[in-house]
Amino acid sequence: MSSSESEAVEVLLRELAPQVLGAVVRRFRDFPAAEDAVQEALLAAALQWPKEGVPDNSRAWLIQVASRRMTDSIRSDVARRRRETEAYAVAGETTSEPVVEDDIAQDDTLVLLFMCCHPALTPSSAIALTLRAVGGLTTAEIAKAFLVPEATLAQRISRAKATVKASGVPFSLPAGSERTDRLRSVLHVLYLIFNEGYTSSEGPQLMRADLSNEAIRLARLIYQLLPSDPEVAGLLALMLLTDARRSARTAPGGELIPLAEQDRRLWDQRAIREGVALVSSALPKGAVGPYQLQAAIAAIHDEAAVPEDTDWPQILALYDLLKRMSDNPMVVLNHAIATAMVQGPSAGLALLDALDRDGRLAGHHRLEAVRAHLLERAGDRSAAIAHYRLAAARTTSLPERNYLMTQAARLAADATPGQETSNQ
Repeated sequence: MSSSESEAVEVLLRELAPQVLGAVVRRFRDFPAAEDAVQEALLAAALQWPKEGVPDNSRAWLIQVASRRMTDSIRSDVARRRRETEAYAVAGETTSEPVVEDDIAQDDTLVLLFMCCHPALTPSSAIALTLRAVGGLTTAEIAKAFLVPEATLAQRISRAKATVKASGVPFSLPAGSERTDRLRSVLHVLYLIFNEGYTSSEGPQLMRADLSNEAIRLARLIYQLLPSDPEVAGLLALMLLTDARRSARTAPGGELIPLAEQDRRLWDQRAIREGVALVSSALPKGAVGPYQLQAAIAAIHDEAAVPEDTDWPQILALYDLLKRMSDNPMVVLNHAIATAMVQGPSAGLALLDALDRDGRLAGHHRLEAVRAHLLERAGDRSAAIAHYRLAAARTTSLPERNYLMTQAARLAADATPGQETSNQ
């Protein structure tokens, strides 16, 4: 199997992992043990499929292998407690159950999503667990999204697994008020999964389309369940309007292309129309939330035929509203960018001072990247070079690092002799 085929297997396994985990949890009702069994099945597939080929029904193959691992574990555990009869009864129930088409067709991922966002968990623990189980993100990636140390996040996920197991929560979609209680965490999880897919926090690729596509798919399913919820519609609209730019974000060699330089003819107009329609119908309902506001901002960008047509005053007004209802430092950062576009770079730079004192963004590359861009616009080329380089040193995304170093090199090449070295 060629390297491209091996990469295709890896992508397929990432896509199937949450679906298989959902099916195994539904069957055996033991989340931690099911996750271990699924990981073993994924490892077996990663070793066998490149040599033997991908099975026709790859999802069923993984479910069956994971189920056998679970059955073996049950047999071993029950034997140790001298309950052989019960062990064989449980094993018989699970191994004799065929993997039927209805089982394959059922969307266990959505059920798993709501299960991981159980009210017994704190919102942060629920979101972390779901990103791991449903999104397939690594602990390091999730820790970066939460702006916390990796060890702290690992403990949080471990405790969340134990809580879910102890709660005995049934594997089914919650209804009524229980669904409402979990919805906020569910939407936030999908938002983070989409963001990691749209701009990967680490690695050689700018985007992970498998993650962003799965987030959009699940958001569509939730919208079908709750079509009258304006924030559900807002989140789906935000994803569509943002993902519409995917084809224009990278050059043929994978280099990052910033929004202002993208070929807007490559944007997905069908996705833009759908996203605009969703947010336009959601906003008049009165319960305006952060996803609707972010979708409205994305729509303004997408509807501008050229960058100069972007309605920055309206974007700034929307960020003013968003900042009042959110304590997210990234919102403050984007508000500073919008301020700079309306009032000038000096006004935007002044707003970054507060973020310097916010520990959550300490050492984050995007803060330095924005500062570098605004310093460049303000005419302070030497300082801009220094901050582009600092931002490049702090990111773990290779395309972003290359882009930031390219900006620094461009400014250095344009500098008059001695201008850059005097400020190093």
